[in-house]
Amino acid sequence: MAKKIESPCVSICQLKSGMCTGCGRSVEEIRHWKSMKRPERMKAMKLADQRLKKGASG
Repeated sequence: MAKKIESPCVSICQLKSGMCTGCGRSVEEIRHWKSMKRPERMKAMKLADQRLKKGASG
């Protein structure tokens, strides 16, 4: 069985332009995290990582 994907929350929880500056997830991703299946969580994690990298570089 595949390992459960835990929430990427780092307890910073500050929203800026609809994105958490701590974990990089969108408001919708945060809201729906508990009901997401593994593939959805993987996609959300990838997008969050991209958002955080983009925010750090620009």
